[in-house]
Amino acid sequence: MKDRWVPIGLLAGALFLVNVVARLVTRFGFDANPEVEDRVSLGMFAVIAVILAVLAFVWGRQHPLSRWGADLAGAVLIALALTVFVGPFVSGSYPFANGAGSFFSQIWLYAAFTFGGTVVGYLVLIALGRDHRSRSLQQYSEAKLAKPRRVVRR
Repeated sequence: MKDRWVPIGLLAGALFLVNVVARLVTRFGFDANPEVEDRVSLGMFAVIAVILAVLAFVWGRQHPLSRWGADLAGAVLIALALTVFVGPFVSGSYPFANGAGSFFSQIWLYAAFTFGGTVVGYLVLIALGRDHRSRSLQQYSEAKLAKPRRVVRR
């Protein structure tokens, strides 16, 4: 059980850390410049998408989709909750400071970039034929071809 929850916690922590770094950069580096804040926020979402694409690629080689998909979804939900509810305190604000529209747009953006990154990573893995299912089917076909054909007498 520990082997399954530790990677989920580490991934959630890493995704939240990316958010904290982006918030601190905008807070101390570019104080109250909305254009730069939007660019740093977009960069943060891009980094999160790349992290998840790489993890989907790596985990998809080792485990079936049903296992790593659930692990990734759990880590993303934990990181999303931390980002939305704890993250604003890092930048000196609170979760609903800019209104409900900004709050929910952050949730939708986070969900879109995490889903997009995961799908891109997994599709690249499938296109290369290195996913768990493709490798299992390849092993099955090699095992079937390795057996000599039985001769049937009539």
